Amino acid sequence: MSAVPGREERPLRIDLHLHTHYSPDSITSPQRLVAACQRKGITCIAVTDHNTIRGAVAVKEAAPFQVIVGEEIRSTEGEIIGLFLNEEVPPGLSAQETIERIRAQSGLVSLPHPLDRFRGGVGTEGVARLAPLVDIVEVMNARTTLKRDDDAATRLAQEHSLVGVAMSDAHSPWEIGRAYVEAPAFDGPQELLEALRWGTLVGRPSSPLVHLISRYAALRRKLGWRPA
Repeated sequence: MSAVPGREERPLRIDLHLHTHYSPDSITSPQRLVAACQRKGITCIAVTDHNTIRGAVAVKEAAPFQVIVGEEIRSTEGEIIGLFLNEEVPPGLSAQETIERIRAQSGLVSLPHPLDRFRGGVGTEGVARLAPLVDIVEVMNARTTLKRDDDAATRLAQEHSLVGVAMSDAHSPWEIGRAYVEAPAFDGPQELLEALRWGTLVGRPSSPLVHLISRYAALRRKLGWRPA
């Protein structure tokens, strides 16, 4: 199935940045994530847990819609998302080595919340330096507190001719559907990129209070809770 502009099929609602409780700061089980996506009409997702693909694999097995296995990897220079992965990329590598590990799996490289001053993005210099190695930049992340940080990311993506996307970065079921891209159907990494280029960004910010949910989840993990 090709990503062709103007094709008559109903566009997908694509969210390439969601978390399950395999991320220490998320409370969403794979089952609740699938149910919330179905409720909100999200029809294609990437599950991108922190430094693991366990949640993505679990969701892919359970979901009746398209699921991409991803991972949000903490490099020494900021967080980087790998999409279409078959195995985990370890944290703690340089940004370039992290990207090389993703490319070795024929994956796509996305920069999450790159300029969010309160979270671990790669920053302005990182985007400029890594741009030749990157496919996608989040220019609207529903968890970004200050809109001007997303606006700056939009300008950088345009400057470096990178595909800009809107993503929920949901760590709880209630955040799912806050941001996504409406885009044509696709088959595989390169068609996804083409579909996103033709896509329409849809989104609105989540409440800043969602960060309290992540703090609760992290505290629960410190007290010994673990996903089954």
